[in-house]
Amino acid sequence: MAAVLVTIVDDDESVRRALQRLMRSAGLTADSFGSAEEFLQRGDRETACLILDVRLPGMSGLDLQRELAALNPRIPIIFMSAYGTEEMKERAIQKGAVAFLRKPFNEDLLLDDVRLALDARRW
Repeated sequence: MAAVLVTIVDDDESVRRALQRLMRSAGLTADSFGSAEEFLQRGDRETACLILDVRLPGMSGLDLQRELAALNPRIPIIFMSAYGTEEMKERAIQKGAVAFLRKPFNEDLLLDDVRLALDARRW
């Protein structure tokens, strides 16, 4: 079975490292980027689940969600934000996000959401 890749996009390097360790502890392969543009430049078609910060330098997480809907709508997205509003959450979910977590969040909750996203993607 091929490794399942979870990609993290967050401008905070310490958050990226911590989430990569968390994904690896759950037996998942993890990669990370500091911006939406970095993620798009790589042209990643291997991502099975995207953990995405809302507030990023340059293109926002919500803008990336819109861009990906046209490029690869099968990538499930889990948003995270320290500044997320209820309106942002509703908009992200309406546009297909699997979950919207407010930082700081419980790691087990995130792993549950990742598993749900990966299970849903298999169908």
